[in-house]
Amino acid sequence: MQTLPETTPVGYLPGDPRYRRLSIALFAAGLATFAMLYSTQPLLPELATVFKVSPSQSAFTVSLATLGLGLALLIAGPASEVFGRTKLMRWSVAVSAAIAVLCALAPNWPALLALRGLQGIALAGLPAVAMAYLREEVHESSHARASGLYVAGTAVGGMTGRLIAGALADLGGWRAALGGIALLSILCAGLVAVLLPPSQNFVAAPPSPNRLLQQTVRVLKDPALLALYGIAATAMGAFVAVYNATGFRLAAAPYLLGPGLAGLVFAVYLVGSAASAAAGRLADKYGRRTVVPLGCLITLAGVATTLATPLPVMVLGLAVMTAGFFAVHGVASGWVAVRAHAGGGGTGQAVSLYLFAYYLGSSVFGGLAGTAWTRAAWPGVVGEAAGLLLITLLLALLLRRIPSRVRN
Repeated sequence: MQTLPETTPVGYLPGDPRYRRLSIALFAAGLATFAMLYSTQPLLPELATVFKVSPSQSAFTVSLATLGLGLALLIAGPASEVFGRTKLMRWSVAVSAAIAVLCALAPNWPALLALRGLQGIALAGLPAVAMAYLREEVHESSHARASGLYVAGTAVGGMTGRLIAGALADLGGWRAALGGIALLSILCAGLVAVLLPPSQNFVAAPPSPNRLLQQTVRVLKDPALLALYGIAATAMGAFVAVYNATGFRLAAAPYLLGPGLAGLVFAVYLVGSAASAAAGRLADKYGRRTVVPLGCLITLAGVATTLATPLPVMVLGLAVMTAGFFAVHGVASGWVAVRAHAGGGGTGQAVSLYLFAYYLGSSVFGGLAGTAWTRAAWPGVVGEAAGLLLITLLLALLLRRIPSRVRN
């Protein structure tokens, strides 16, 4: 039997030492990125007190970081096609870790806000290119497994950052909290620098503004993709709004919890990780058009449950909301790439626009949660989130009426 010579590497497989290095490096990168991004969320009540700002203003430490990340994603993705993946990822984690140190040392409120915005921009290099790097460097039979480990790192990072920050804030205030996150991020950046294998299968694309413009126009004209961008903005906006205000609610009567205990509620993120994987399996079986509206209804039910006063019931509501949100986002984010590819290309631009809408929603609607809390306490926050989720549901139902290009 004749075998054809391989002209390019087939990609790393489980068992290969380089696959293990890649997996550990991307897990560490995802952990550091999302630990830094949401590190101030459990600190919002303390920041408001220390700097004498309103709850809405304290939420700017989250909103400016996510806004900077969202804007930078529009540049980082196309830039990686020209300049490469690994270099951008290494620099992204390293520079954002250095800024994390400066955040812990910020002399005043304007400096902290400016540094958080810069940190968001620096963080964009990882989420913009991680999936493209995995597709190129890992054997196709192991894509899902490697991608799952990266996503697990992002979920664990989002949870770990909040838990560590909350615990350290109890011990030494907000500077100790951000200093702990900075130390964690430096360690992760070191792992990425040492372990992440260089690209083997990346082929640089020549800069072509016309081609980029054509693809961008294509993915902005598709009504299904526009609906998915809207789902990203409204679902994420509702999700972050609830969590931004949760710290203020738990610090107030009747709970009177410190940052450490209040931060423990973020452990429900583990439910979200499991829900995302389960939603993907259900989408394969029943279709995305069925699972996304169902996820919206579950998220709405969770938000409504948080109106209850008993702490266990409130936390249950947060867990249900988190499960529903991750189901929606997990399925919708994959749907974007499938839809764009079936439409003739522009997948990178479509994913970048989805993530831009995702973080724009986080920035705008998450920031408004402080105003909702100030004006109407927790019912105001629930009202904001429920309104956004009703829009999410309407967009999901609209998707059922748009002709499919593939089974979705």
